[in-house]
Amino acid sequence: MARGFVKAGLCKPEDITAYDPWEVRRQVFEEFGAKAVTTNGEVVRASETVFVSVKPNYVSTVLEETSGDLSPDQLIVSIAAGVPLEKIEAAACKSSKVPCVRVMPNTPCLVGAAACAYAAGKHASEANGKRVEELFGAIGVIRKVPENLLDAVTGLSGSGPAYVYLAIEAMADGGVAAGLPRDVALPLAAQTVMGAAKMVLETGQHPGALKDNVCSPGGTTIAGVRALEKNGVRSAFIEGVNAAADRAREMSRM
Repeated sequence: MARGFVKAGLCKPEDITAYDPWEVRRQVFEEFGAKAVTTNGEVVRASETVFVSVKPNYVSTVLEETSGDLSPDQLIVSIAAGVPLEKIEAAACKSSKVPCVRVMPNTPCLVGAAACAYAAGKHASEANGKRVEELFGAIGVIRKVPENLLDAVTGLSGSGPAYVYLAIEAMADGGVAAGLPRDVALPLAAQTVMGAAKMVLETGQHPGALKDNVCSPGGTTIAGVRALEKNGVRSAFIEGVNAAADRAREMSRM
């Protein structure tokens, strides 16, 4: 994310201060010009927007140990899955009413193609929300949702890249089974998925309508679609999204 913010011109590398307990991870930040420090407190004292990017079970600990350095002029952005705003605010707002926001990003943020959603806490202003939209909009797409829908976001876009990787792998395997060399089948499958996604986003047409446009009567595509439907591909995707969303709800109650 940090590289994406810099690439978009939202900040300079030297404006970023980062901490990680592992030296090798701190070196990653130093390599592109950011300042790596040795405590979370140093990050908080140097930052206007503080990103909390730790395992969910460490969120409260990190925020509680730095709460004395936080102020209402700062913004906390948590990207920890399953940690509710109530818990984030309880840890961060011990000394002052610090604005907090939860964001659910996904791994394609690494290539500037993230699909994200966020929910704002009770102390977050409209300006805080706009700041989050500006930052994450620079590395993909972001939408505001009520917090109770973030688990559904986790199931869809947060976990979704894994589903698509499975689909790409399966399509490539199908190409190999049909006779293609793997070094031809895999990039064709990946590009097909990317191209189809761009068609949905850029044309504004419903995926069903776009599918129908490709399916000629009695042709090859409708034969393939029929086989996919017969084997439950649509239901499998729906069940996968809902299973991940259910798991996110379970984690938020831990």
